[in-house]
Amino acid sequence: MKNNTVVLTGRLMKHILRSPDTIITVALTPIAMMLMFVYVFGGAVRMSMGADVNYVNYQLPGILLIAIASGIAYTAFRLFMDMQKGLFSRFNSMPISRSSVLWSHVLTSLVSNMLTVVIIILVALIMGFRSNAGILNWLAAAGILALYTLALTWIAVIPGLTAKSMEGASSFSYLLLFLPFLSSAFVPTETMPKVVRVFAENQPVTSIVETIRVLLNAEPVGNDIWIALAWCVGIIVFAYLFAMRAYRSRI
Repeated sequence: MKNNTVVLTGRLMKHILRSPDTIITVALTPIAMMLMFVYVFGGAVRMSMGADVNYVNYQLPGILLIAIASGIAYTAFRLFMDMQKGLFSRFNSMPISRSSVLWSHVLTSLVSNMLTVVIIILVALIMGFRSNAGILNWLAAAGILALYTLALTWIAVIPGLTAKSMEGASSFSYLLLFLPFLSSAFVPTETMPKVVRVFAENQPVTSIVETIRVLLNAEPVGNDIWIALAWCVGIIVFAYLFAMRAYRSRI
């Protein structure tokens, strides 16, 4: 299974590398948002948060999560197109593990989204992002981002396998794109109305954003990291179960 998965993942990555506009397109919107938040709204935000706040540092975790949510829409699209072309049936008729076909899409999503994350961090460095974090903090932040990517990817697999149209396969991502705006990604939750604040403080994005933020700022990690891990692992388990059920019903 391992060799089959590697080969099939290589096939998908070759398509992406031959046409890198997918990664560039996924990165462009979050970068444009980062520019807008920092250079258009950043002054007003710093007035409410304090002049000493580096707003690039503050909002970068939320921008990264938005980029990942954008990227997994392409995972659903690629799955849908492979199903429509009959590639899954063709591969399943070969002497390879059936799960390898699905795992290749998941791993491709992980790799391509991590490339997008690197591009955005490089742009953030140009804009003034600075971090005192050590290698362990960076590895921990990368691990959280990878888990979040896997969680959203397994969610994306479900419409990718079951959607009736190309639009239906990727439209689910709009909700995931909206979640960071109802979290502490761009402003502290204390500034929000009570009802919104309650939701923002108890949805997964806030704990994930807070965890990445303190890791990159080399600050003490509190309970948020355990909450973030619980959310990511829980979503992965449930989405994986539903995705595999949908996969078995289609092959």
